[in-house]
Amino acid sequence: MIIRFGNTGGSSFREVFGKNFGGGQNPFRRTNEDQEVRTPRADPKKSLIVIIVITVIVAALIFYNTLPAVNLMSRGFWSYLFTIALVFAILSAVRGSMIGVSNALSSKSGGKRKIKHLFAPIPIAILLFILPAVLSFVGSSKLLHARAYSKILKVEDGSVENIPTVEKADSIALMDTASAGKLGDREIGSLSNVISQYDVSDYTQINYQEAPAKTAPLAYDGIIKWFKNRKNGVPGYVVVNPVKMDADYVALDKGMKYVPSAHFQENLERHIRFSYPTAMFDNLHFEVDEKGNPWYVASVYTHKIGLFGGKQVKGVILADPVSGNTEYHSTKDIPTWVDNAFSGTLICDQYNNYGQLSGGYINSIFGQTGCRKVTESKDEGQTSDFGYIAKDGDIWIYTGITSVNSDSSNIGFILSNERTEKTYFIKCAGADEFSAMASAEGEVQEKGYQASFPSLILMDGKPTYIMVLKDNSSLVKMYAAVNVEQYNKVATAYTQDECLAKYEALMKGTITQEQATSNSGTPAVDSDKNDSDKTSDTSSYKERKITVKKTQTIDQNGNTWLYVVDENDHIYKALYADVIDMILVENGDEITIKTDGERFILP
Repeated sequence: MIIRFGNTGGSSFREVFGKNFGGGQNPFRRTNEDQEVRTPRADPKKSLIVIIVITVIVAALIFYNTLPAVNLMSRGFWSYLFTIALVFAILSAVRGSMIGVSNALSSKSGGKRKIKHLFAPIPIAILLFILPAVLSFVGSSKLLHARAYSKILKVEDGSVENIPTVEKADSIALMDTASAGKLGDREIGSLSNVISQYDVSDYTQINYQEAPAKTAPLAYDGIIKWFKNRKNGVPGYVVVNPVKMDADYVALDKGMKYVPSAHFQENLERHIRFSYPTAMFDNLHFEVDEKGNPWYVASVYTHKIGLFGGKQVKGVILADPVSGNTEYHSTKDIPTWVDNAFSGTLICDQYNNYGQLSGGYINSIFGQTGCRKVTESKDEGQTSDFGYIAKDGDIWIYTGITSVNSDSSNIGFILSNERTEKTYFIKCAGADEFSAMASAEGEVQEKGYQASFPSLILMDGKPTYIMVLKDNSSLVKMYAAVNVEQYNKVATAYTQDECLAKYEALMKGTITQEQATSNSGTPAVDSDKNDSDKTSDTSSYKERKITVKKTQTIDQNGNTWLYVVDENDHIYKALYADVIDMILVENGDEITIKTDGERFILP
């Protein structure tokens, strides 16, 4: 019996049931659409693009914040490369692991693909970490290149005639930075609109209009106040005269916008880096030219020994903080008004190499024959200490030279020009600076004053230390002169002129040591001569109530005076020691005083 399924029109079973029917194919087999969906393989090319993009973004952010010089002589640049390679290696490792897992899940057999090539950036990162250390040791270590280090600083033999004489004592910057800061803060403190928005930045020693001076710009007091004031910029700077012991605030016609305390593109270091991407620079500091125009100066340096050794300044970058204009000058073309191209710290480090490595590295460690060094600083974080002298229109640093055995005595001094690095060694045996400071402090031990790091003058052909004595608030109270060769010869006084006069008389033998340090009388300097005696008779003083508008302390003749301004802008004054309770009074308080109209006491 033949079964028919109607008229098929000549159609075959395969046509009726589909192409999978017959021909060795199972018509009931599940199609691909019916099978279990497999995990897709990861696309290596796409994932590589992703990690490259992420690495570039991270690299840009790190560069924007750390600002390394794009220079193979920069350790910072090698650290930057290592960091970027490490980031790329970590991302590549993560990518490799993900691709391995993806391939395992998508593989029919569950096998693993070889992905070793995905971890290639890891040894590259390790190489970038090890290579700088190897290059540094081979090309720049003092063990292998000791004499090359000793020849970087050129030292000429000088004589005591290179030391400023007593007639030029006003060229010596006796005031240290802490005391200058006190005077500067006092000057700024009277400007309420300034002190509320800005801080006083770091001070720089300069030679300004043929006299030593310390200057410091104002700085934004945080990012919020930068946002608030960035349109007008930093309004001015402070100049402190360390000889006259006074300070002036200089207001600018146009504010300084490109300063270290600014942020983003107005940050000065970032502004310089983007203008000079390959320059290695440091010692970024503030100076003013002879016309009072503000400038920032950055020392551009290179390495003379290998990639990383023998640091030496090769020029400066001058930045106008008002306009943002910058210009580069080699060491031969530095303008004469620039005072600090070679920092004192760099000069002292180079002299230590000169003094200790001339006989070779082994000798500097063991025999130490002929090894010498500059005066070491007692301040934490500093390796050397030095003073400043204004000489020939430039600022020179001075410091003592002693043997490496640290026996509290000097074998001489160096004077070095911070603009040209011209350096003299002056042979002169005597006490080191700290011994002289201790000797001066011992003469006024009952007052508890502290000596600043001394400077050097020539008195009747004899090198002499001269220094200021400060109280615990870093306010200058007295002056002291100490003989270098005989540091038990000391003179002290309330003024520099009187101190030098007493010292000269002491060295000539016309007064005794006791007379040279006797300061029982009240010094006479200005209109306040013996002014403290006026407080002895207060019987005529009348009681008065006032509202305190402002108070100000001023040091005169070794005494601290308190000036009080009332609501009517009338000024009263008193010795601070006589009205010590005024320390509890704030501006706006109403108080009762007894006064003769000028002087006052508390009832």
